[in-house]
Amino acid sequence: MSCCKGPGYASPLDAFNNGPREELLYVVCVRPNKNKQDYLATVDVDSKSATYGQVIHRTYTGVTGDELHHSGWNVCSSCHDNAALKRDLLIMPGLHSCNVYAVDVGTDPRKPRLHKVIDGSKMRSFNCSFPHTTHCLATGEIMISTMGDENENGKGDFVLIDSKTLEVTGTWTKGKNHAKFGYDFWYQPYHDVMISSEWGTPKYFKSGFHAEDISDPERYGTKLNVYKWSTRELQQVIDLGSEGCAPLEIRFLHDPKSAQGFVGCAVQANVYRFYKTAEGTWKADKVIDIPAKKVFKDGVESELNGLISDILLSLDDKYLYFSCWLHGDVYQYDISNPEHPKLISRVHLGGKVASEGLKILDKEELKNSEKPITVKGKILQGGPQMLQLSLDGKRLYVSSSLYSPWDKQVYPKMAEEGGWLVKLDVDTVNGGMKLDPDFLVDFGAEPDGPALPHEMRYPGGDCTSDIWLTDD
Repeated sequence: MSCCKGPGYASPLDAFNNGPREELLYVVCVRPNKNKQDYLATVDVDSKSATYGQVIHRTYTGVTGDELHHSGWNVCSSCHDNAALKRDLLIMPGLHSCNVYAVDVGTDPRKPRLHKVIDGSKMRSFNCSFPHTTHCLATGEIMISTMGDENENGKGDFVLIDSKTLEVTGTWTKGKNHAKFGYDFWYQPYHDVMISSEWGTPKYFKSGFHAEDISDPERYGTKLNVYKWSTRELQQVIDLGSEGCAPLEIRFLHDPKSAQGFVGCAVQANVYRFYKTAEGTWKADKVIDIPAKKVFKDGVESELNGLISDILLSLDDKYLYFSCWLHGDVYQYDISNPEHPKLISRVHLGGKVASEGLKILDKEELKNSEKPITVKGKILQGGPQMLQLSLDGKRLYVSSSLYSPWDKQVYPKMAEEGGWLVKLDVDTVNGGMKLDPDFLVDFGAEPDGPALPHEMRYPGGDCTSDIWLTDD
């Protein structure tokens, strides 16, 4: 790709080696009180600032009931060869309302303001609902994955929005075949491929986690859906089986020529590596298995699965990070050999054992998981959920909210008191993570009541928002 000064960075390694240290963090916040508005929190993460570690601005959506979740950009590094484009709008879809909010972060990055609201009826008119992941395309379009049809039945699809007019123009998928479920996606044009993942049927999972739904193929997905990027057609479906139930966040390696990546499967806490075969088809193998913990409460023994909720890769493709929301752990793996990831570090940040007073039968696990974690005097209710890594890979930010109906069910005290944002310091040379005892954003102390923080973004893009292209 020719070098110029369009949005983002020329390559992943350009971002890794030359990108600036983050000073602001845009955090999507959901209100557990549904009579109050969700908002975008601007957090000061400049360690030299007088307001370091504080929410310095809040951009409200203007309505209630959105259930903000993920966010993305109007343009990103996939448009780096177009100097006429500018990354200045953060795109925030609401899972429940189907509204899409374009937030102006260019005029004053420290005080984002609402630029435009795309009403949810526009998305539903194309028989789509529950918008999730937002990626910008090299065409100048914005693409958002959706998980449901207009009636919130399971349906994997993708909505297109013109990045200049901010009008919904239709859906991306062509052909007769459609994915049964939707969730996340990542495209790799060099291999003419886009792969999407699956959660389940929105009208069921929106009411909470129901264990009996896991084995129901009409309610939970287990597949990766492989599309031909140039024709937009679904060409292959990879069934991961019960061990791969609810494959959520999917990440290709950042190298734009790479033909492999990883996906975290929530229910059984497994990570699969997907890759292109010599025959040109795609395959997936389980490469990480986090075992369930045997726990004991009120005379009853049971097993507690980890629930992998987020994964990401460092921009140099050296480390894989993921969170286990129920166990309360954040993991770091060396993926220098992607076929055989190597565990380097684990940090414990709360979880079900500490929050419910469960007893762990395994002695080794007992000393890691039983005690509550306290940062700056606050006990971390809930567990680690969304992750965001600094461009240089040295700081990993962790937020606590998964999805407010599930937050209220699984971690009611967190939903009542508000969530949190903490930071892990990372050794990028030898590996290793350590909790920073002096950094905490307490979303229970918000002026209009508690909030639940979810996805995080930097103003200039990051390792989960940007996708790179190559001409070679």
